[in-house]
Amino acid sequence: MELRTLRYFVAVAEELHFGRAATRLHMSQPPLSRAIKRLEADVGAVLFTRSPTGVALTSAGTVLLDEARALLDQADRVGVRVRAAAGIASITVGILGDGTDPGVSRLAAAYSRRHPGIDIRIRDTGLTDPTCGLRAGLVDVALTRAPFDETALAVRVLRTDPVGVVLRADDPLAHREQLRLAELSDRRWFQFPQGTDPIWQSYWNGGTPREGPVVRAVQECVQAVLWNGTVGLAPLGHDLSAELAVVPLMDMPPSRVVAVWNEGDTNPLIRSFIEIATAVYRH
Repeated sequence: MELRTLRYFVAVAEELHFGRAATRLHMSQPPLSRAIKRLEADVGAVLFTRSPTGVALTSAGTVLLDEARALLDQADRVGVRVRAAAGIASITVGILGDGTDPGVSRLAAAYSRRHPGIDIRIRDTGLTDPTCGLRAGLVDVALTRAPFDETALAVRVLRTDPVGVVLRADDPLAHREQLRLAELSDRRWFQFPQGTDPIWQSYWNGGTPREGPVVRAVQECVQAVLWNGTVGLAPLGHDLSAELAVVPLMDMPPSRVVAVWNEGDTNPLIRSFIEIATAVYRH
């Protein structure tokens, strides 16, 4: 199994849709589908059940997803150490799974213009680590959302976004103009896996311990709402399918888009990244 193929598999498993995964990977759908079929042949098991609306993981696919994430994390660590030993001028940027933010595209263009000879690597991450691998040494700087444990980290706020509750379009509350958290107290909310930053978990649970299905990625949150009627939260302005609705929450603190790096890190490429990100998100 090639690491590239495993990255393809993880993208499909997290998006639960070949089209969205292809967009995330910046490739067309046919070669992605062929790569997954070859992977299924290599492992000797069906990894996805397919339908016109998307895909779902089989039991074999669920096992491979956990193993693939661990393998890819290890490969990223190896790459970081090798590039550092070789003295290659590079920067690894972690991005929390939100490829629809136009600020990311503007930042990528601006940073590439400023540093045309630099090896820029991107680590796209799910929702279980708001630092995108920063504490584990997998990235140099993270473009993510607060709040989370900021111990030994430096944080620059780039933008604040109001937050709404994501509901099925046929939910009785879906047509309200506004809602309060107390009106959702009897609902099931999505949860992050055990060991997830408790400050991060508490924020996305509206500050109160909740019960509900465990999710790791944006599309898993969406599917939890669609299939289980689970309450989800999301920054306002995100594109949603016609089956979903988002209602602004009156008493929910806004979500902060932030750039994060290790406190005391003097890498000039990181300083430049922070300066450019601040300018890009200001306009």
